Amino acid sequence: MMSQFMVEFALEEFTEEFIRKVPLQRQKVNELMEEGKILAYSLASDRSKLWCVVKAKDEFEVMGIVSDFPLIDYMTPNISELMFNNIVALRIPLMSLN
Repeated sequence: MMSQFMVEFALEEFTEEFIRKVPLQRQKVNELMEEGKILAYSLASDRSKLWCVVKAKDEFEVMGIVSDFPLIDYMTPNISELMFNNIVALRIPLMSLN
């Protein structure tokens, strides 16, 4: 059975190499979101923390997913299994046939 995990990353110093890898990180995250492995991805306004909700069977699988992040060498992950994760879905009004 699949569970959801909140991964909180403490971000380290932004070096030139870090900044060069940001587009690769975005590409990887977009791929994982399209695959349904990452459900949410958020960055703190001060850029000190990053959060993502990962869908996986266990923490080991979560670590396998985030270890492929191009920026993983600049992040310290903390994983918590979620009991639930409420997401507001886009609500489109029902079409009337009248």
